[in-house]
Amino acid sequence: MDTSVIASAAAVLPAFGSVAPLLAVIAPLCAIPGMVLAGAASSPNRRETWTFLAAVTSFLLVVTMLPAVLAGNRVEYVAAHVLPGASLAFAVDGPGLLFALVASFLWIVTSIYSVGYMRGLSEHAQTRYFAFFAVSVSAALGVALSANLFTLYLFYEILSLATYPLVTHHQDAEAIASGRRYLAYILGGSIALALPAMIAVYDLSGTLAFTPGGVLPPGLGSLAVGCLLFAFVFGFAKAAVMPMHAWLPAAMVAPTPVSALLHAVAVVKVGVFSVYRVVTGILGNEYLAALHLGDVLVWVSAFTMIAASVVALTQDGLKRRLAYSTIGQLAYVVLGAALLTPRGDTGALLHIAMHVCGKITLFFCAGAIFVATGEKYVSRMGGLGRRMPFTFAAFAVGALSIIGVPLTAGFVSKWQILLAAAETSRYGVVAALCVSSLLSAAYFLPVIIRAFFGQAPDSPDQAAPKKRREKKSPAAGMREAPLWCVVPPVVTALLVLALFWWPDLLLRLAGAAP
Repeated sequence: MDTSVIASAAAVLPAFGSVAPLLAVIAPLCAIPGMVLAGAASSPNRRETWTFLAAVTSFLLVVTMLPAVLAGNRVEYVAAHVLPGASLAFAVDGPGLLFALVASFLWIVTSIYSVGYMRGLSEHAQTRYFAFFAVSVSAALGVALSANLFTLYLFYEILSLATYPLVTHHQDAEAIASGRRYLAYILGGSIALALPAMIAVYDLSGTLAFTPGGVLPPGLGSLAVGCLLFAFVFGFAKAAVMPMHAWLPAAMVAPTPVSALLHAVAVVKVGVFSVYRVVTGILGNEYLAALHLGDVLVWVSAFTMIAASVVALTQDGLKRRLAYSTIGQLAYVVLGAALLTPRGDTGALLHIAMHVCGKITLFFCAGAIFVATGEKYVSRMGGLGRRMPFTFAAFAVGALSIIGVPLTAGFVSKWQILLAAAETSRYGVVAALCVSSLLSAAYFLPVIIRAFFGQAPDSPDQAAPKKRREKKSPAAGMREAPLWCVVPPVVTALLVLALFWWPDLLLRLAGAAP
């Protein structure tokens, strides 16, 4: 980010002081009454204006905290004292600000995309969609800026409930069934596993504050700490570590902007960020290393990484292929944190940001393809790259970043994780990382090659709406999707390329971990 922007933000910060984190979290909520009233008055332009105002305001509030964090300070605010050592409180450090910065910026881009997608398909209940999207982003920012595990858990659960209406948006039998599975994994896992683990930590230590080195008292055995670790890892099921992953492919019945929310702006990144916070700030890297528990988590992550990639190879539905790809890529973040080294932590945090940019590009492209053609299966996308060059060029950039090809953002974070594994002499992990990248190439490159060099199918997708089949099939001279669906993936694809050359800000934030 340009230094002049940071300098301008520095001048704004004193006006808000330590309350800036709270304002960033509640800004999306403040816009909801305006959205609802505009929707009731059948004024979609005003409704979307409220959405953009909230998104831009949240992003600018996050930016105002950059100077303090880059100077090595923390922005703190206590909203309410609930229990000793467990307040409703916000504390902004490098990792939290990195997550908040990416999430708040991409909300702006996703809002633009949502207008093109939801209007392009004449989706129902658009006011409900934008309102719950705002609640979801607010909850994600609450997780990012939490000072302790109590606050993080509270916003984690708010996010689970707020995203349920989005996952079940279509209100048909498939959507309702997927929503039930979503809640069973996400809400059931957190209540059955993460909540008891949090209570146990509080009982043992008397605090839930994120603390460098962790908060556990000395003398606990590997069994007790191991139980806590895996209760958190599997309880925070948004991280989608196998076997707590099945909700993610099922949730692909939702509209594509919701899929972008699930995979990029909020949900799954909240899961892996929560795991990162627990490992580094509650259990402690040194404690876990002394008990050799990091090794177990490393191999659980490596298995998820490889297995999800193998399943992705078998998926013909584009969104389901992207979903299994996400499961595998999330495991990179968990693996980086499980290495229990500063470079591993840096790689994990960077991969949150770099994967966000690449994967949101891919989902934007998937939605643009569906809006323009009704196509959703890889096997039917032959020749579409010649008809939709901007969309598929953006798709190619996003896919190359997920693979980890140099000159894309994904290479930067994957390189950090690979170096961290090599520095700890985990050469089996290095091999697993390389195999995972090769598998990513195996399930993404055929999509690109088919689109640009393949032949169009003989007949349009029979599952597509009749009007779209007749007027916008590959055989009928289809062109790009509406502009509001094309500009966002092009912007995020350019961001993927830019972050390879200018990752300094993200590196500084990731390296500013307590």
